[in-house]
Amino acid sequence: MLFGSIVSSPRGSLSPQQALELANVYLENASNAKDSSIALVLCHDTEVALYQAKKSVKHGNNQKLAKGIATAYLGLGKLLESLDYISGAEASIRKAKKIGGDHLPESVDHVKGVQASSKETEGLEENIHNLAQPTDTNCPSNTMESFQGTSHSAGESQDVELVKSSPLGPQPSSKVFTVASTVLPHTFDENIPPPTDQMKLPEPDERLNNAQQLVSCLGLLKVARLPDTKLEPIALKWVQTTEKDTDEQERLYDMAMDVIRAFKREEIKDAKVVAEVVCLAPVLDKDTFRDLLGEFHSGIKNSDLLDFQQLEGLAQLIQGADHGYLSADDLVKILGLLSTRLMNTHQQSSEHMYQLTMAVSNVLDAMADTKVTDLDREKLHEPLSSYLSGLVKSSDPFLVYQAAYAYQALLCVPDDETKWQAAMRRTGKVIQGVSGLVSAVKGLDLIKFIEGLEDIQKGVSGVASVIDTAKSAYDGVTSLIAGGKGFMDSIKEGLSFAQQRAWYSSLRAADALIRDAELATFKKLICEVPCRLDPAFQWGVCQRLGEMAANPKWDEATRRNAIAFLGEIYRNDEMWGQQPSVKQWILNILMQLSSSSRESPQLLATVAETLLQELESSGDIKKQALYQDCRKNEPIAYPLKVALPELASPSLLDRVQNRTDVEGNIRILRKRRMKERGNAVYIQPQAKSNLQAADDTRFPLMDKVRKFLESEQKVFLLLGDAGAGKSTFGRELEFDLWRSYKKKTGRIPLHINLPTINKPELDMIAKQLRRDEFTESQIREMKHYRKFILICDGYDESQQTHNLYVSNRLNQPDEWDAQMVISCRSEYLGSDYRDRFQPRDRNQQLDSPLFQQAVMTPFSTDQIHDYIKQYVDVNQPLWRQKDYEQALNLIPSLKDLVKNPFLMTLSLDVLPRMVDPGQHLSSARVTRVALYDHFVEQWLERGKKRLGEKDMSLLTKEAFEKLSAEGFTMNGIEYLKKFSVAIYKKQGGHPVVEYSQMFDEGSWKDEFFSSKEKQLLREACPLTRNGNQHRFIHRSLLEYGLTRAVFDPQDRKNRAALGPVQNRRGSVSSMQSFEIHVNLDEMEANSEQGPNPESPLVWRSFVNDYSLLEFLEERVRQEQVFKDQLLAYIEHSKKDKKWRIAAANAITILVRAGVQFIGTDLRGIRIPGADLSYGIFHSAQLQEADMRKVSLRGAWLRQADLSRTEMMGVQFGELPYILVSCKIYSCAFSPDGKSLAISIDNCSTIAPDIEIYSTTGQLVGEMAIQTFEGHNDPVLKVVYSPDGNTIVSGSEDRTARIWIVESGQCQLILTGHTDKVNCVAYSPCGDQVASASDDKTIRLWDPNTGDCSRVLSGHEKGVLCIVYSPWSGRIASGSADSTVRLWSSSGECCHTLVGHSNEVQGIAFSQGDQLASASKDKTIRLWDVESEKCRHILEEHTKEVNDVVYSLSGDHFISVSNDSTVRVWDVQSGTCRHTLNGHGAYCIAYSPKADQVVTGCSDKRMRLWDMSVGGSRHISSGHSQEVKDVKYSPEGNLIASCSGDRTIRLWDAETGTCLRTFGGHEGNVSSVAFSPQGNQIGSGSADNTVRLWDVKTGTCQSILTGHTQPVSCIAYSPKGDQVASASGDSTVRLWNVTNGEHCGSLNGHRYEIFSVAYSSDGSLIATCSRDGTRLWNVGTLDCINTISDPSLDVAFSPQGDQLASASKKGVCLWNVPTGDCCKVLLSVTNDSPTNVAYSHKGDLLASSCSGGTVRLWDVASGQCRAVVEHLESGVYGVAWVPSTDVNYLVAGCGDGSVLKWHVSEEEEQCRVTPSWIATSGSLTVLGASARDAHGLTSLDKRLLQQRGIPFGLSESFFVRGPRTIASEN
Repeated sequence: MLFGSIVSSPRGSLSPQQALELANVYLENASNAKDSSIALVLCHDTEVALYQAKKSVKHGNNQKLAKGIATAYLGLGKLLESLDYISGAEASIRKAKKIGGDHLPESVDHVKGVQASSKETEGLEENIHNLAQPTDTNCPSNTMESFQGTSHSAGESQDVELVKSSPLGPQPSSKVFTVASTVLPHTFDENIPPPTDQMKLPEPDERLNNAQQLVSCLGLLKVARLPDTKLEPIALKWVQTTEKDTDEQERLYDMAMDVIRAFKREEIKDAKVVAEVVCLAPVLDKDTFRDLLGEFHSGIKNSDLLDFQQLEGLAQLIQGADHGYLSADDLVKILGLLSTRLMNTHQQSSEHMYQLTMAVSNVLDAMADTKVTDLDREKLHEPLSSYLSGLVKSSDPFLVYQAAYAYQALLCVPDDETKWQAAMRRTGKVIQGVSGLVSAVKGLDLIKFIEGLEDIQKGVSGVASVIDTAKSAYDGVTSLIAGGKGFMDSIKEGLSFAQQRAWYSSLRAADALIRDAELATFKKLICEVPCRLDPAFQWGVCQRLGEMAANPKWDEATRRNAIAFLGEIYRNDEMWGQQPSVKQWILNILMQLSSSSRESPQLLATVAETLLQELESSGDIKKQALYQDCRKNEPIAYPLKVALPELASPSLLDRVQNRTDVEGNIRILRKRRMKERGNAVYIQPQAKSNLQAADDTRFPLMDKVRKFLESEQKVFLLLGDAGAGKSTFGRELEFDLWRSYKKKTGRIPLHINLPTINKPELDMIAKQLRRDEFTESQIREMKHYRKFILICDGYDESQQTHNLYVSNRLNQPDEWDAQMVISCRSEYLGSDYRDRFQPRDRNQQLDSPLFQQAVMTPFSTDQIHDYIKQYVDVNQPLWRQKDYEQALNLIPSLKDLVKNPFLMTLSLDVLPRMVDPGQHLSSARVTRVALYDHFVEQWLERGKKRLGEKDMSLLTKEAFEKLSAEGFTMNGIEYLKKFSVAIYKKQGGHPVVEYSQMFDEGSWKDEFFSSKEKQLLREACPLTRNGNQHRFIHRSLLEYGLTRAVFDPQDRKNRAALGPVQNRRGSVSSMQSFEIHVNLDEMEANSEQGPNPESPLVWRSFVNDYSLLEFLEERVRQEQVFKDQLLAYIEHSKKDKKWRIAAANAITILVRAGVQFIGTDLRGIRIPGADLSYGIFHSAQLQEADMRKVSLRGAWLRQADLSRTEMMGVQFGELPYILVSCKIYSCAFSPDGKSLAISIDNCSTIAPDIEIYSTTGQLVGEMAIQTFEGHNDPVLKVVYSPDGNTIVSGSEDRTARIWIVESGQCQLILTGHTDKVNCVAYSPCGDQVASASDDKTIRLWDPNTGDCSRVLSGHEKGVLCIVYSPWSGRIASGSADSTVRLWSSSGECCHTLVGHSNEVQGIAFSQGDQLASASKDKTIRLWDVESEKCRHILEEHTKEVNDVVYSLSGDHFISVSNDSTVRVWDVQSGTCRHTLNGHGAYCIAYSPKADQVVTGCSDKRMRLWDMSVGGSRHISSGHSQEVKDVKYSPEGNLIASCSGDRTIRLWDAETGTCLRTFGGHEGNVSSVAFSPQGNQIGSGSADNTVRLWDVKTGTCQSILTGHTQPVSCIAYSPKGDQVASASGDSTVRLWNVTNGEHCGSLNGHRYEIFSVAYSSDGSLIATCSRDGTRLWNVGTLDCINTISDPSLDVAFSPQGDQLASASKKGVCLWNVPTGDCCKVLLSVTNDSPTNVAYSHKGDLLASSCSGGTVRLWDVASGQCRAVVEHLESGVYGVAWVPSTDVNYLVAGCGDGSVLKWHVSEEEEQCRVTPSWIATSGSLTVLGASARDAHGLTSLDKRLLQQRGIPFGLSESFFVRGPRTIASEN
């Protein structure tokens, strides 16, 4: 913390103690540094900090501080010694002793060479130290910044101790070392950031302006990797972003390479082209740099004339080389070339010689830096040295100077490294254009540098004479040339070419300091180096000052300072001497600068001219004469070297960027799409194989898709509900594919939002690429050379019907090469949807192997928790993770909602807002539509806040304030509603709105885009924009907006209409009261003005828009006023047909919401096209209604009146059954599907063997069109030949026969079997017939001759079924030995499939490699043919499975069973898709057209199932098999039912809503009971167990085992502490509810016990069986009374004094104390009761019978008060509501229905009225009337007749009894 505070503060503001602490931090870091160079830099930082602290010691008397400083100096000295920096160590030790005095240990003298008494040496060290001190005390210093050395400010210079002696040798004057602080104290008084071009760092993929910008980018990336480099904030941010973006790095590097390639192709390499490519040198990698170097070398070598542009470029290239890039061989080779060209350039101008010599100088500089030591003296060194020495004779002083410079460089090349060279080498290079963005770089170590000059300076003699020469007057100098002669004379005399001189090294150091902008240090250098008075040194310094002044990259102050310094050197002869050549050179420079140009603008030209004027009077007369002479002449021809020339236009970079670059655009697309993904919350989704598969068969979707992409398959269809996450997955898949994308070879992931593409069925890839800004040439290139992965999202939103794969001709010759992943809402597709997606011809029948599909499943519990965790981490909401999880556990229905990913997102966003502070979560009610309500309101409020924080124009601000005053959220919702309505009304629901102000002015879109108010609302709404395309952020929000326009709960009119009812919103009554008892007068009064004619319900059909219907049905459940509005639409349709669309929508919504139209007057309503599937219309009055094309699939129309109703096109979902005369054994469709053959039991003398029925037209199943006779015994199997011309049959008479279809004649009789023939089959080609027999064999026959070609033996018992594989010659057979065998075409047994435990009765091959087998063991097994492994065991049938058949598409198969169900199964997952109830079939066949399935049963009926009719989802939640028992909860608010489908269901007693399903039993559930406390349910099952369930959670709390036979009945004791269970094992077991322990048994019955009941006080138990009824004492478990009358059910009266039993005699009432029979209640029809139940008062008794009636008895009188009849499936359980003033009765029926009746007394008559009905989904029309109905086909009429509607007859549903009118009306 201390270090952080110190380094962030200006050093000058630090206290002495802080400065000391900073020094110690630096010292510690230096000690830990692994790199010695870094350690030395940190040591210097330590010195700087100690110097700051030491000033206080000088001026004060702080002994403690002095001791600390001395200790730090001591530590520094020891560290420097370890780094072999002995002089520095000595200086530090001396300072330690000087400051610390006696406080230091004596061991400080251990450093070798310490001279503690030398004050002069101390002064020198102090001065050296000062040279490294920073001058800007406001500049923060830290470890990174320490690489930038600076000088003291003027104020600090007072503390600099004068150097009185120096190891550099004798000096001419002590003043030499005072000038650093005295010469122009305000000129170059601080180090500054290096100059740089002011250029913007580009955004990713942004076009670059010039090569310098490219160099800046690559340079920053290069510099940032160096240790101890600190960047400016803007540069640091750019580097951090770009380092994460490998694509952008690759783009920049590729661009540099392309520029170099373009340079190589350039024929004429002028100065501008050379300058552009040379500036790249510092940022190139080594190989590329050497390649470019070779290009320049070759260009110079091969040119006839000397190419000065490339020569200059070569020089700059060498100067920009990074360390290690240039090898000694490279430089020797280049120098050799230049030397050759130099020696051959005698005849050229001196300017050319100058440039060539300068190039040689640069090469030699680089060689010196690279430490070249093997220069060939004979071949290279000596000739070059000789030539350069010869140039001294030139009359051109500039050429002489450059030659001398080159010669000095040459002298340095072969020498060992000196200290100054080492210091230079550690300086490093600042890349051009980057320096201004680098805050700290390693600078020149001035101390070491000056020390390193010792060796050079000591070898120089005659310094005094040189100085004397420098002091000579300006006599005889008349021109610069004359001055130049003096300059050359001095070279000849004292600075000859024969020795190495310090001025060369000093100028090299000066260059480094200028480059790094260490101007204060530069000033110290030129003032204090030993060679300061050397004319060559001054010449070089002046040249550099002039170039600084002329360089526009330097700031104005620096350029002014450079000019001022030139003036100082000219004026101050005492300081700088009187060399005429130097003075004239200064004047020449100033004259150039005074001429206004690009390098010298007017302002600086004026500064230079002003200085020239001032210098006119400087010095004595002789100097003034020199000045006047120079001013008369023009400036010399040599321009100041300032910067590279301007670049060409277009530059090489422009040409590179203008080139067509497919990969570049792909990179841009990749980056944009990956950026758009953002930091989204994402959970890997799960999926199942198809819509009907169970959710628990899920698999990871991403893994599935990856395998698809690795395969040869072409189309992957992704289905899912709205909000299931299809779009999110598509984006994540794209993101995943982009991450692994391989440049130039990889498949391109292309995300196509189908709604945004115009006509995507045509060339959608090209259209999307154009949207992604690819050019036509790029698109053509990609079409022919690249592969794609298409991610097509929103097939449903684009309202497509085309097969996009086929219509886009994907993977056809010369077309796009692509795989496609396409998503679509499940509800958008019908049953036959594969043709829209499969990559095949539409006429092809079989599934394409190139197609795959998956359906997204709801979130699992683990996924929900993972999502919440991610959401909390990413979004940091108000709630924590545990808060959300607590809400999930406590808020009813929330867990189901959040299984949908989009609703999960909405829920997490709005839950903190929905739940009031302090509200108990269990009382909160969250629904889907409520989530959307809160989400939209919250979005708008956030939008308002966001807009309010923006800067707005005056008009926009006024519009915003107006909207806010009116209610911003309210206005936003109105905008959302109107916009949604407009999208549906104007665009048919197409979600993307394209708006152009130019083209759409005056259109409907203007209303939403033109004004300021609309612009603000649009920005605040949940909309997204892409260019000119606007859409909601999710499709469901568009649907929500439309439905909110249908009904808005916040609308003022609705609230006014609600009145006091509004308080019911969310209440139990409002949510669940669905039964309609409408007072039409009141309804009309509430809607006097009529329904809203502008409502979307009026102009758009919602019937098939299931997402819209979901929103609206929830509104119905929540809002009574909306329910009333919908009823009003229906009512108004009676009077005016203009309301018929609205009425059809309204009744569809109401039906889906569970509203039951029981006894409702619907006469004359107009609802064409409505979906009434599974609706309840018991006793509804529908006379003269318009019901054309209405779906009545599974509707309950019992006793409904459909007289004179328009019913054309009505869909019932079923066809009439075929009734035959005998038992049906087999059925088969003809190959063309037009006829159906069935084999029947011909035991009757008049019955034929085989009957043929038509399956087309209106004659379906009406009568047999053909019969075949000839067999002597029943025909067990019948099959058509593949061509349909013959039929083969197998019979119990041991023969098989082949029949000619056309004539009905028997063609051949196949004999040979010794037992009955169970099955026959044709081979796929029709050239062979196989027969299977009870004789354990299979015979293969020639169907043309009747010869038996082969007998297959192996089964150990009779062969029951046989089938040919459709794709090979194999045969599969199933046997009574429980095995399935596979036989080859040669008759060998290939495989034996073992697994079934009972007879295999049916087998079928799929179109692939799967085989299904059906068995008597109640299971179906799915086998992999090749591996012999069983893939799935299907156990949902509860009785033996008789047969199976595959669909022609191969995706599902159907099974029939004796459990009265037909089940449709998914092939891949093995899950049950659908169950058809009410038909226990023996055989099954699938129509070749795949639109019909026929099943045959022993009840002589052939049922035809329409597989093509779709319809609404199944609203009903009834059981799928017979209901065995029903019970009310003690509070009367719940009803429990149990069924043969192995489940228990919990119902809301008020509404009939199924609240929960309990699953776990492995057999039929025969009995159910509530505990007296109502918190537990007990169930008994055929699996021999009793289970106890928690009512609230649905979890099984206990499993009670012990019975050895099925449990038939259970009962709780009145206290609830005990459960009694009766079983088929003749016992009653008593169980402790708390611990589940068995606590006693009642033994005595000899047969199955059917019922058990406790008396009201719990002291007695009654049981009944075939051997009578018994009463037991609970305490002793003794039988206290036996009634011999066998009974099926018993019940105690509420008072406990009476017992009722259901027996063959009727309902018997017994006196409990005596055991006497009080009375017998006899029915008129003498049907035996099966169940009895007392009402809660005990005055009524209900009895039910399997014949389908329920009777209500007056207990006191014994009279039958009411009868409910025609429940033809039977009633197996009845129960009364307990403890209420109103009597309700509930019954469970054999068809799986649960019915609740209201029992009331009206005028001394008992009236029974249905309250609600939960059906199993079967079409029910018994007792209904359709007299004079219009439009029904003959098939419709036959179906309705078969179901109980007697056309042309009037039949009453009333059943009369004594003093009773029992009615369901």
